[in-house]
Amino acid sequence: MSPLTITARDAAAGPVLEITGDLDHETAPELRKAVESLALAAGQLLVLDLARLDFCDSSGISALLSARSLATGQGAGIALAAVPANTARILGIVGLDQVFTIRADVAAATSDPGCRLTTGDRRVQ
Repeated sequence: MSPLTITARDAAAGPVLEITGDLDHETAPELRKAVESLALAAGQLLVLDLARLDFCDSSGISALLSARSLATGQGAGIALAAVPANTARILGIVGLDQVFTIRADVAAATSDPGCRLTTGDRRVQ
């Protein structure tokens, strides 16, 4: 079991949360709190960098969905970057690869204007 670490930094498009370790029943509330503490503005993009995510269970998936809900509720977009293969497989099985914007890495997510929420649209593009 790897402890969860969430590191926040700013990018031109909006905040980036680097998630390291296990995102599970015990640690999912930490991600929810981290996202809730962000001051997202309409049109910004929240990027969740999962490059160092070791494990993600159903509670972790729920926390990712909660992050999406919080971001879109504030008029921001959300993208998942560097999703590990095992997590990408789960997202695909349950159809969440159609709900989240998924990019190869943070640079690809933050440089893609299609990841941002457009004015008046409630969907992530």
